[in-house]
Amino acid sequence: MSDRREELAANLAAVRARVDAAATAVGRDPGEVTLIVVTKTWPWTDVALLAELGVTDVGENRDQEARAKHARTDGLGLRWHFVGQLQRNKARSVASYADVVHSVDRPELVPALDRAAAALGRVVTALIQVDLADPPQPLRGGVVPGEVEALADQVAAAGALRLGGVMAVAPLGEEPAAAFHRLSDVAAVLRAGHPEALMMSAGMSGDLEAAVAAGATHVRVGTAVLGGRPALR
Repeated sequence: MSDRREELAANLAAVRARVDAAATAVGRDPGEVTLIVVTKTWPWTDVALLAELGVTDVGENRDQEARAKHARTDGLGLRWHFVGQLQRNKARSVASYADVVHSVDRPELVPALDRAAAALGRVVTALIQVDLADPPQPLRGGVVPGEVEALADQVAAAGALRLGGVMAVAPLGEEPAAAFHRLSDVAAVLRAGHPEALMMSAGMSGDLEAAVAAGATHVRVGTAVLGGRPALR
């Protein structure tokens, strides 16, 4: 365990240095960027070690795995982010532990997530996932930019949801920098109507610098912190 802790500490330091350098390069305060460590396929013991090392935000993309890890690490003060595609029938389960859902991308998810959060007495922050590809890549999730505002209005009107901002994954086969700058434009339009929607979730292990340069407030990093994915348990 001590070897694993040292490995995670070194990897965290390297990723944080990358974030700091990327922010400084464009005149941003590195403190404006939150690192979300995505722990999919890694054991709950890694989540506990990350908490010991000062990580405050962790992400998961599969409900069953996330729910089990949350149960084992509850009480560590972590903020949980659900970053995978959300099925409507999983809304109640996800709402039971997720503080932030990054993947709201269709109207029918909003009432399902709102009802679930309300029944549990929780308020869940919701991000609108944006499909930045041209042509769109619907299998990867996301709403096209022209539909973001309508979906955001629906989230903002929900009693148990808080509109947080936008999220995107760089499109396949495209330079991430250009895509993330388009996301920044979408985020700016959204903030004009919803000034509270300040979050821009973008960037992963391979493209976090481009995301930070474009204005990302949250980066979702897995492999660069935890290493290559183990076989799914």
